[in-house]
Amino acid sequence: MSAYRSLFEVAAEIALINSTGSVLGWDQETYLPERALDFRARQLSYLTGKAHGLLSSKRTLKLLEQAEAEVPADATQAANVRELRRALDRATKLPQKLVREESEVCTHAKAAWVEARKASDFARFAPHLEKVLSIARRKAELFGYEDEPYDALLGLYERGAKTREVAALFETLKLQLAEIAREAVAKSCWVKAEARRGRYPIKQQQILNREIAESLGFDFKAGRIDTTPHPFCTTLGPCDVRLTTRYDETNFLSSLFGVMHEAGHGLYEQGLPKADFGLPSGSADSLGIHESQSRLWENHVGRSPGFWHTWLPRAAELFPQLRRVKFDVFMREVLRSEFSFIRVEADEATYDLHILLRFGIERRLMKGELAVNDVPKAWNEAYRDLFGMTPPDDRRGCLQDIHWSMGGLGYFATYTLGNLNAAQLFAAAKREKKITVALEKRDYAPLLAWLRKAVHSHGGALTPQEIITQATGKPTDAKWHIRHLRARYLS
Repeated sequence: MSAYRSLFEVAAEIALINSTGSVLGWDQETYLPERALDFRARQLSYLTGKAHGLLSSKRTLKLLEQAEAEVPADATQAANVRELRRALDRATKLPQKLVREESEVCTHAKAAWVEARKASDFARFAPHLEKVLSIARRKAELFGYEDEPYDALLGLYERGAKTREVAALFETLKLQLAEIAREAVAKSCWVKAEARRGRYPIKQQQILNREIAESLGFDFKAGRIDTTPHPFCTTLGPCDVRLTTRYDETNFLSSLFGVMHEAGHGLYEQGLPKADFGLPSGSADSLGIHESQSRLWENHVGRSPGFWHTWLPRAAELFPQLRRVKFDVFMREVLRSEFSFIRVEADEATYDLHILLRFGIERRLMKGELAVNDVPKAWNEAYRDLFGMTPPDDRRGCLQDIHWSMGGLGYFATYTLGNLNAAQLFAAAKREKKITVALEKRDYAPLLAWLRKAVHSHGGALTPQEIITQATGKPTDAKWHIRHLRARYLS
């Protein structure tokens, strides 16, 4: 047996351990009894430590060195060896004790976040965030970084990204995004959210959500939708992708767009090469690529007039009050822009401002310029600066996102990177006339097939910029996103 094949078996075993941990994590978010939390934390800590120990073992290192000496059979094999080297080098810098500690800390932090959010009391979550932040800083020092600690964390989610480059990009975008947001909100100020007034039973919402997700191509024989406080998508195996959403009986669009967003993630996961599960080539490339898929389906497809020409009649069958709503009135509400407190419910024109705020807070936390106890005050001040208003409580302010409780410092920047990639990919896909024609007929198969070939099939064998460049002809360029926002919200 070749060293590469043996290395593949090690990667497959690590994936088996990690996916088992994902099952326990999904269960924690959905059905875990409150008193079972302590033991669940121990279970996840144990599995995380096992996976880390296997990856960083002397045997795995020896197999990797032997595989590096072999002549690769093809470019994918060479990429897998290269990326496994990168993963092993990173893993060996972290003591197993720290890896297990982080898992246990985050398990308790997630539960604390849920309770703190319910009570709208940041003080309940603050001690847990202190522990998460301490671990993040220790990891950054062990990984090493070029300019600032945040570099080490950002690189975990977006391969090759540098904080200074992302910060410069965001600073350049800030003025344009703020201008677009102001104008879009001003144009929408006369649009009253009255056309959809009424009750939208959860059971009926679930029917519509499933039908739409299925029409996009999501395979329900290899996935499902459940309910959680914060929507997410997780992969429990090569044929087991879980989506979650939350419901508002006064607004069916909230859960629907949440499902379309998570289904975009799910379509990517279902499109990865299943035979390579556990290898880089069978894994998602980066969060900036992952978010490009969710934002493309949610926004470029889901908020388009063509989409609703075909789906509004079906929605009206499930929700009779929609029968009296004229199409143009409904679309004005779908594209209504307003400054709001909740990121996941923000419209496209204002969404990226939410990300710029979080990016700034995270950098300051990592640098030690901002104390954890001062986060609510700093959040509210930044919010006033960007949106001109102050969150009324912690639940609608600094406690609205689950990411920090999961140890996800460094994650938020990838949402805006995903928006940029989504606009560029969608523009490239629409150059093929058959895709544009099919979208108008509620046929999403040609677009999904294009994404499968251009993005999904590569897994992590290419860098994020290699994927974007091959698919669109150029590296990520913000002009496509800005052009899209101006066309949709200002014209």
